[in-house]
Amino acid sequence: MSVVAWIAVGSLTVWLWLLLCRGFFWRTDQRLPPRTRPAEGRWPYVAVVVPARDEAEVLPESLPSLLAQDYPGGAEVILVDDGSSDGTGKLARALSGRLGGLPLTVVTPGEPEPGWTGKLWAVRYGMEVARDSGPEYLLLTDADIAHEPDSLRELVAAALPDEHGAGGFDMVSQMARLRVITPWERLIVPAFVYFFAQLYPFRWINRNKGGTAAAAGGCVLLRTETALRARVPESIRGAVIDDVSLAREVRRCGGRIWLGLAERVDSVRPYPGLGDLWRMVSRSAYAQLRHNPLLLLGTVLGLALVYLAPPYALATGLLTGDTAAGWAGLAAWAVMTGTYLPMLRYYRQTFALAPLLPFTALLYTLMTVDSAVQHHRGRGAAWKGRTYARPETAPDR
Repeated sequence: MSVVAWIAVGSLTVWLWLLLCRGFFWRTDQRLPPRTRPAEGRWPYVAVVVPARDEAEVLPESLPSLLAQDYPGGAEVILVDDGSSDGTGKLARALSGRLGGLPLTVVTPGEPEPGWTGKLWAVRYGMEVARDSGPEYLLLTDADIAHEPDSLRELVAAALPDEHGAGGFDMVSQMARLRVITPWERLIVPAFVYFFAQLYPFRWINRNKGGTAAAAGGCVLLRTETALRARVPESIRGAVIDDVSLAREVRRCGGRIWLGLAERVDSVRPYPGLGDLWRMVSRSAYAQLRHNPLLLLGTVLGLALVYLAPPYALATGLLTGDTAAGWAGLAAWAVMTGTYLPMLRYYRQTFALAPLLPFTALLYTLMTVDSAVQHHRGRGAAWKGRTYARPETAPDR
């Protein structure tokens, strides 16, 4: 067989392994357990902490959904205005005054201390303010996340043990359904969640065994006692990918975690063009690789083998008559396409996008390389006017 054929066979082997041995990452059935009330019949007090920096554009869609939560227990919303220049805090107060609902407190933490990312500094301040109310749970949710009225109820019901002993999670996280309206969003956003699930299979996370831990930072319900035990967010104060770091700290201190796809929690932040999506991915892609050039090289080669080799081998087989390369490439591409269909169905997108996954993977490869280039140019991870250099291990205080 030719070299191209051997590469295609290698790619097909990897895809068969991913299909059967990677926690069935491609399935989309990890959803909140269907519970409606806690076993003891008492709903705990919850403080909703919302870090917000220059979010006036999305706040009219997201904040009213939090204020309107139909939650049987006590709850409050704490919006941490992290140095906004667009009137985010003033708008939040105006929305609360007009709409009512859950009580809202707007606070300002000041500039982050050295070693802290802006979001985690804001979360820390919001958690400190929340302690005055003694909440048993904290809902950490981003300012661009809209919740259906029963979202908090369902999160808490899933976290608490039921009458059969099921549940009892220290952290319950839902990956909000991202916006898919423009052509670029349709092409790139479902793949973003697909790649995340491939990297962190939800089933492996939810079995609460082994070392796989992750969360979706837009919607995290966290037991207050567990947060104190894990020393979060202080223990992860320099993390750019804060949700995964949070989950690892909770798991490290013995906490049980659960992660799944959301049905009634949505991101309202628009990423209309390729440039918007490019910045969204590249700002943290190299941090995911721990700023390691060898990991970057391995990732690029791995993406090329897994996603780019199958269509290349098929094209080579058609153009040169290399039958082995063509058939192996076609089979690998078919398996790849099949594993992507459930995610497209979840996002209510046409299945015609599935064969385009190699092209989308190529874009993600270029975004990752660009993330590394920006880092080595000294720009680091950038978000909302702040740039973070390479994070070091946070020292104990």
